[in-house]
Amino acid sequence: MIYILYGHDEFSLHEELNRIKNSLGDREALATNTTEFDGKQVVPDQLLDACKALPFLGTHRFVIVEGLLSRFEKGSKIARESEGAEEEQEKVMPKRGWRAEWSELKQRLSEVPPSTVLVFVDGEIRKDNLLLKQLAPLAQVREFPELRGNVLKDWIGIRIKGGGGSISPDAAKMLAAFAGDNLWVLASEIDKLILFTGGRRIEEKDVKEVVSYAREANVFTMVDALIEGRSATAAPLLQQMLDEGAAAPYILFMITRQVRLLVQIKDLSQQKCTRNEIRERLGIMNDFVLNKALEQSRNYSMERLEQIYRKILETDISIKQGIWKGDLALDLLVAELCV
Repeated sequence: MIYILYGHDEFSLHEELNRIKNSLGDREALATNTTEFDGKQVVPDQLLDACKALPFLGTHRFVIVEGLLSRFEKGSKIARESEGAEEEQEKVMPKRGWRAEWSELKQRLSEVPPSTVLVFVDGEIRKDNLLLKQLAPLAQVREFPELRGNVLKDWIGIRIKGGGGSISPDAAKMLAAFAGDNLWVLASEIDKLILFTGGRRIEEKDVKEVVSYAREANVFTMVDALIEGRSATAAPLLQQMLDEGAAAPYILFMITRQVRLLVQIKDLSQQKCTRNEIRERLGIMNDFVLNKALEQSRNYSMERLEQIYRKILETDISIKQGIWKGDLALDLLVAELCV
């Protein structure tokens, strides 16, 4: 069986991935028969060898490939990098570039035994994606678009109802405002709200008292804006956190922690570590934190992350030595990184 799961909504996508995994029998037996590939690095023979292998002391082989379809997006950064590699390769081996290598994938997948479940996982891709068009006839294709507006509110209501709770319209609106469209945050906060209210309807005061990830979610967004140099986003978020009572040292600590985490994940990814290996080595148990950090680390170079990290450390030193007050030091940090 082949699945293609893609889209902006990573939370629902990973829930579907877990549903597929849970349908394949004993989890311990499946763990020894699971192989994960980075789509930017894997080559066809590598993937097909894993798919053709029979399960060991289990009923299924489970093969996950993340990010391969993105290589086939017209004009994407990954595609340009791959095309550059293809030009170099064709100097030595004409007409055997990276796209040519994958052109026979559909045909070769017919050799895969029925005991193998192959899942391609990706972010947002276009309908005219070359690999998607090639594999769609063989696969169950499921898109997970971004949830917004009334669709997001409906999702909140369904999620809470499924957990045995209920929520007022105003509270649902406030909850969505706190977490935005980040379903990792929303799901976590919904679970806490249901436990906190103990069966009664969730009201606005409950959301204000219980929701804790809103500020951390803002830190993720701020780090994105700082790395990309978007002062129009970073500056208002910083001011909002300060207005809500967050101390400057706390904000700087949260930013430092996140950037340090991105540097560590980038380093482990370059060492070809899998998602589970990264989780174990860094001790990240929270799925929201792990998935968001993995997403961010893929978007930025190690050089840019190290540059940001050094600048943050300089800001920390300036505050501790009394050179600048905390609020002003953070304003200067935003200004320097977003020039």
